[in-house]
Amino acid sequence: MINVLIFIILLIIAAVIVVKLTFAVLRWMAMNAVVGLILLGVLNYLGVAHIEINLINFLIVAVGGILGVFLLLFLSYL
Repeated sequence: MINVLIFIILLIIAAVIVVKLTFAVLRWMAMNAVVGLILLGVLNYLGVAHIEINLINFLIVAVGGILGVFLLLFLSYL
């Protein structure tokens, strides 16, 4: 009986750790995407790049963040 109770407590602790790490990674990805979109907007506004914001470019920047912006910037000059 005590073994089952210890197992359940350890399982709950592991689940809490997994949820906290997942939310930390998602928060980091969301901030990276927001910074990337702001950077893309600033670069377009300043005239450094003329990258059209369509669905594909939006997804590249949302997933890639700042690196996605640099990738689109590099591809726009090719």
